[in-house]
Amino acid sequence: MKKLSTLLCSTVLMFALNTTAQTAKKPVPKKITSVKTVKVKKSVKKKVQNTVTDNLVDRTIKVKLTTDSGIIIMKLYDSTPLHRDNFAKLVNDKFYDSLLFHRVIQGFMIQGGDPVSRNAVPGAMLGSGGGNMTRIPGEFRKTLFHKKGVLAAARDGNPEKASSACQFYIVQGRTYSEQELSSFELSRGRKYSPQERLAYKTLGGTPMLDQDYTVFGEVISGMEVIDKIAAVQKDQNNRPLGDVRMKMELVK
Repeated sequence: MKKLSTLLCSTVLMFALNTTAQTAKKPVPKKITSVKTVKVKKSVKKKVQNTVTDNLVDRTIKVKLTTDSGIIIMKLYDSTPLHRDNFAKLVNDKFYDSLLFHRVIQGFMIQGGDPVSRNAVPGAMLGSGGGNMTRIPGEFRKTLFHKKGVLAAARDGNPEKASSACQFYIVQGRTYSEQELSSFELSRGRKYSPQERLAYKTLGGTPMLDQDYTVFGEVISGMEVIDKIAAVQKDQNNRPLGDVRMKMELVK
């Protein structure tokens, strides 16, 4: 019986080894020659394609501002929709074409958009045009401040701080020291973020206007044109001696 048991174990062991050897000798396919195609519903494909397209397309409204001093490209902020839509409509309607930058102050800003400026005679006082248009309610955002290059709405002294429906300014400003910014914080009761401090110290701007005038866009190309316009010769009312006209269009 013991010999029979040993013989059976040896037989089983030999069978296992032979099976393993035969399995090991089988060739392993080097590549997959065919793949089962998985059908995707058209609705799913369309949804994926639309998602990809939406991620690639920049839907920000941009404005091309052309002057004799050069071209400025601006983007309008989505966080200030009332000002964005109003400005875009005026641009699309060619409202600004041939109007003047009627007030420029070096180290501060350049202002335009007065409809009276289109046919103004040299030396005429400008800046009161557009008063018959409905004001735009102020849209003040804590994250939007008067760094160099921002587009903001002019306004009169109305207590609601509502904006002019057409007049605007682009900030040139100047750089400020830590001490100056700290003084502004004390006098205005407003704390500057690290980002704001860095921008005012390096890029420059007009911090004294923060939260008093609505900022609704910024220059993304042509910053040097602001400096050129701000540096032109002007009269006692800060109107350029030579007309600085503008033309605007919406661009992609």
